[in-house]
Amino acid sequence: MPELPEVEAARRAIEEHCVGKVIKKAVIADDTKVIDGVSPSDFEASLLGKTILSAHRKGKHLWLRLDSPPFPAFHFGMAGAIYIKGVAVTNYKRSMVNDDDEWPSKYSKFFVELDDGVDLSFTDKRRFAKVSLLEDPASVPPISKLGPDALLEPMALDEFIESLEKKKLAIKTLLLDQSYISGIGNWVADEVLYQARIHPNQSAATLSKESCAALHKSIQERNRL
Repeated sequence: MPELPEVEAARRAIEEHCVGKVIKKAVIADDTKVIDGVSPSDFEASLLGKTILSAHRKGKHLWLRLDSPPFPAFHFGMAGAIYIKGVAVTNYKRSMVNDDDEWPSKYSKFFVELDDGVDLSFTDKRRFAKVSLLEDPASVPPISKLGPDALLEPMALDEFIESLEKKKLAIKTLLLDQSYISGIGNWVADEVLYQARIHPNQSAATLSKESCAALHKSIQERNRL
């Protein structure tokens, strides 16, 4: 399942290879389970001729800012992935489209061709992802309800310790609560707790300050690319 590191890697790849370029072709899948609340033709029309100005992320949500709204927004779900033809989006799994690969993939839900020939695709084999078209993605749910981003908006250690002292939930349950900290999923939660030597079922409020500090450090290190 994609988690914060994969989504951040996708954001950085888009920033490097797609920003400043004009969308000259768009193909949106006719899949109402993934494409949320807009027809493929209306989605495509909203993209054509627009320039990609930047790529943004909070938690496991990604959106593109174009030169005028609305903007495409992506939640990666169980198997969502960004591919840019000829670019290795991540270094730790197969993420480059080769010349002999099907392109765009039959699993592509969002495909754009840019004016310099670069192609960008969002794929989802399992159809748990969501692709939306929003006027201001950060101002509406689910993004507006997310807690501070684990990588971009880390809590200060004192603030982190104080917040844990007030929580009687199991620490893993708390870490998975996206309204508390956004971007930590199941396997990252397991890994940071293992590195900090904390049992997943231990109540957050019972953690020592030393354990809190170890967890704080582990979260920062694990989510840094």
